[in-house]
Amino acid sequence: MNIFITGGNGQVGFELQRQFSLFGNVLAPTRHELDLTDANAVDAYLAEHQPALILNAGAYTAVDKAESEPAQAKRLNAELPAQLAEYAAKHNIPLVHYSTDYVYPGDGETPWQEDSPTAPLSVYGKTKLEGDQAVTQSGCQHLIFRTSWVYAARGNNFMKTMLRLGRERDALSIVNDQIGAPTPARLIAQVTALAFAPHNSPLSIHIPSGIYHLAPRGETSWHGFASEIFEQAQALGEELAIQSGTVSGIPTVEFPTPAQRPLNSRMRLTKLEAALGVTLPVWQHQLALTLTEYCEE
Repeated sequence: MNIFITGGNGQVGFELQRQFSLFGNVLAPTRHELDLTDANAVDAYLAEHQPALILNAGAYTAVDKAESEPAQAKRLNAELPAQLAEYAAKHNIPLVHYSTDYVYPGDGETPWQEDSPTAPLSVYGKTKLEGDQAVTQSGCQHLIFRTSWVYAARGNNFMKTMLRLGRERDALSIVNDQIGAPTPARLIAQVTALAFAPHNSPLSIHIPSGIYHLAPRGETSWHGFASEIFEQAQALGEELAIQSGTVSGIPTVEFPTPAQRPLNSRMRLTKLEAALGVTLPVWQHQLALTLTEYCEE
């Protein structure tokens, strides 16, 4: 059985390849092998390979750049999932789609639930919400995992940026009023695999179709995340120029960006935990695992 993973070279896509290689024949074409911005090319690829499962980890994730490239963001974040969902519905196969905390308005301090009102603040968030809605309305078997602050031992992400800056500088100022849960790509892929029954043929989802929040337990700010990265990295023997106490917190208004970020990215996790019968791990432990992998490379 063919398992089609879009964005296979990205952080989440790479980890999905690791997890699903035992489930079937994984197809994870590079952007040179399949241009996801070309709808006709995607249709042709689907017709040729006839996947039994689609894992859509491809997305336009340059949040600030999306403000000036809305058409490109819409294609990858809204039109591509709609296209994949239409194929999945027609061929009665499951589709997993990955979404974001940016679909919510980002105000208050209460964790968002899957049925909380959506009101994205940016082009990125708006196009991701359009993708969620297209998948939901398609009628296909689907899981939509909304996650937050994704990072990994590979690729470009906040953890690796902090480690680089921590070697180069002895002081940093990091935003401290955006609150969420840093989520490693590895955890996203592991939870996705848990949602499937690999011994069934064809592959099938064994939890109800719908939207689920997928993140570790706990919460922190970007400033808190950075501080924990430095503390754990130093404990692992990483040589950093930065010292404890030299990472200062600043409000979002002092770090303006083209795209508005949500201040509240807290997400309630009970729906996913109940469906899978698990307790999701805390974010600090997940960071330790990811840092260990990074330091061993």
